[in-house]
Amino acid sequence: MKVIVINGSPKKNGATAKLLHCIENELSAKDSVEIEYIDISKLSFKPCSGCLSCYRTGKCPIDDEAERLSERIEGADALIIGSPTYASNISGQLKTFIDRCHFVIEQLLIRKYSVAVTTGVNYGTKDANKILRSLMQYSGAYISGSIACNVPFNSDPCDDRMKERIRRLSDRLYEDMRRKQVHPFQRLFHSIIFSFGIKPFVLKQGAAYKGVTDKWERYGIKI
Repeated sequence: MKVIVINGSPKKNGATAKLLHCIENELSAKDSVEIEYIDISKLSFKPCSGCLSCYRTGKCPIDDEAERLSERIEGADALIIGSPTYASNISGQLKTFIDRCHFVIEQLLIRKYSVAVTTGVNYGTKDANKILRSLMQYSGAYISGSIACNVPFNSDPCDDRMKERIRRLSDRLYEDMRRKQVHPFQRLFHSIIFSFGIKPFVLKQGAAYKGVTDKWERYGIKI
């Protein structure tokens, strides 16, 4: 079971990273789990240019670390994304990566499992968490759980209470992966979004979105 953990903070040792490392440690202790932990700040990639050629070809013409990470996410069983809260939103670095990473239209996370983690010091942390959860749902993932945590600046959020919460969340994610658990209400929600929003729009574009429909076929999505 392959799990990719993305720290979307510019800080490698901030509150978001500390929470993600706690989750990583819990999952690492379980059988048959392989974890790849990534600091978004260490990657070198350019922002999306808005050319839309990825929809036609299935691949971004900018061949950098964002494109290669997207390919690794495609081969994973679960994705955990963490971000600090900036202006009630996710970090700019993470948003730039998301814009490049073939999530929603291509359905990158179809039938994968996901966890959203956000940290902040004031209001907006739950808003940022909702943004991540929406991304995951629209991209086809089942959400195993989420954490939206307000903590003082530069403090450690992993107290005993949080560690117990992380233990339960990690257990749930692990069991979801191991049993290939289906979440019926989440599946219904995604089916409505995909069937009445994404799919008819893409099919209407014809050859201009052939790269998208080719990926859907590879993912086992009925067209």
